[in-house]
Amino acid sequence: MPEDEKQEEPDDSMPEPVEGESNDAEQPVPNDEVEVDADKANDTKKHVSADAPWSVRMWEVFTTFWPLGFVAFGGPQAHVAILRDHLVEQRDWLDEEQFTELFAIGQGLPGPTSTQLVISTATSRAGPLGGLMAFFLWNIPGLIVLTCSGVLIEEFVDPDSPPWYLAGLPPAAISLVFKAFYGFASKLDNLQICLALFSSLVAILINNDENISPNSSQWVFPSVLVVGGLVTFIDSKRATPFSTYNKSPSKGWDAKDDSTFRRIGIPLWVGASIFMIWVGVLVFVICLVDIGGVDNVYLEIFETMYRIGSIIFGGGQVVLPMLQDEVVPSWMTKDQFLQGLGLAQSMPGPLFNFSAYLGAVYKGVPGALVAFCGLFGPGVILIFAMVPFWARARHNNNFKAVLMGVNATAIGFVGAACVILWESAIENAANAMVFAVALTMAIVWNVQAQYCILAGGIIGAILHPDALDLGQVPYCVDQGFIEDPEEDRLRKLMKAASIYGMM
Repeated sequence: MPEDEKQEEPDDSMPEPVEGESNDAEQPVPNDEVEVDADKANDTKKHVSADAPWSVRMWEVFTTFWPLGFVAFGGPQAHVAILRDHLVEQRDWLDEEQFTELFAIGQGLPGPTSTQLVISTATSRAGPLGGLMAFFLWNIPGLIVLTCSGVLIEEFVDPDSPPWYLAGLPPAAISLVFKAFYGFASKLDNLQICLALFSSLVAILINNDENISPNSSQWVFPSVLVVGGLVTFIDSKRATPFSTYNKSPSKGWDAKDDSTFRRIGIPLWVGASIFMIWVGVLVFVICLVDIGGVDNVYLEIFETMYRIGSIIFGGGQVVLPMLQDEVVPSWMTKDQFLQGLGLAQSMPGPLFNFSAYLGAVYKGVPGALVAFCGLFGPGVILIFAMVPFWARARHNNNFKAVLMGVNATAIGFVGAACVILWESAIENAANAMVFAVALTMAIVWNVQAQYCILAGGIIGAILHPDALDLGQVPYCVDQGFIEDPEEDRLRKLMKAASIYGMM
């Protein structure tokens, strides 16, 4: 026993060489800790300790998110799948329970859910500065391209004819949504499966019924989340509940340990103050523009975007018609709006980056930056306000019971996305082949998300009409359901725009 204790001491004092039985692993030990841990951040088989120095964790956040901004294709559903693959499976930042809790919180707040998930996970790892850095890394590629496109709209590539190098990215990204849904749903019990099925059916109905306005998701989705939370809360009070509650806390999140709260670095009173800042800015800009009549074009842009960003609970399907009502024809023509929309959907990152394009068309680069900050601002502010409360409240048994239902209904939305996005992304045999290869790589061989998407892009480019021209006949044309492929493509573009940001 004394010999065992002596062997454990070096592991506690120097966690870096956990896998180091070889001479190569032992050599870095004398080097600076920061360099060793930074190298670990690039190795998916080695994990930086959650208690590592703040600078090491910041470097880990940087190395994690800077490549994701370039491969985050496929909309918010695919974004969630990519984040889950990297943060839960590859880097072990948090477990499934923690990830779905943060995902569900983003579902219940205004703003882009995938971006809020990026911020909340990075904040829980390296504090508010880590969250802000992850936010910018996640959005910079799309922001730059869409800003340049808005300024040079007349000379830019025609978004109605996507270039060959983008053809395979959407089906590859959608395959990750299927993987994520399977991973989420496999952890649910019978009651949670029923809640997920319920929310999935609601989302599918809203997005595929001509008699139901997609705008209704603005209140339907949050309402479904509330219903899910109420069901599990009531069930937890029963003598013989259907689900199992009051389980021991998940790894690293012991109720007696406030290390996560300390890593976040935002006290509860600061979180409440941040919430009040959101309310104050909203009231202030509305009063200046709509009541005070202040004549400043950049204030007008910010007020429009900030107001819309503060009431968006349904993602892209809600923000698009609201943006169109505000900016067409006062800022741009309808054709310019739709051209930018098509381009925004072909770019990595959230659809909210479309705001940069709108601002650039109207008032150049300054307009793009103001519009970008305005539309993203409310969601970013609110997630920073909520994260410290989540870190505390998740140890409360009643709150955990509510979160179980909210998580389950949020997972149902991912299942609905699998159904809805399949139609918009898999239009022909070439897309189906890309999907099959990417899904096999992701599930069977456990290949990281960015490599699955890269492989999809390569295969799609090879099968593109400008290359081998294989598998390009649309399924519906082949089966005689439509006569005009171009008209059907435009119809699907608009439908995809309405469902692109469902979460």
